[in-house]
Amino acid sequence: MKKIVAMAVMGVAMSLGGSAMAQTPPAAGGAQAGAQRTQEFNFTDELVQGQLVRPDGETSRVRRRSAGISLIRIREHFVPEMLKSVENL
Repeated sequence: MKKIVAMAVMGVAMSLGGSAMAQTPPAAGGAQAGAQRTQEFNFTDELVQGQLVRPDGETSRVRRRSAGISLIRIREHFVPEMLKSVENL
């Protein structure tokens, strides 16, 4: 019974979800044909001052420690193990 109700709901949802339609383009030669929206600011009577804000000196990049445990384990006896393997050759 639940499957039948679910299938009916899906069928209704699919039948009601018609196709999307885009707006029709404006008629050629109309007021909006080829016009672009622009915004213009006029500062002729105003004095505009500004400065560049940046840090003094060199910038430093600090590597942050991760919150988890490192998966890399340093082998404490690497050099002696390497020498043993060379001796066996």
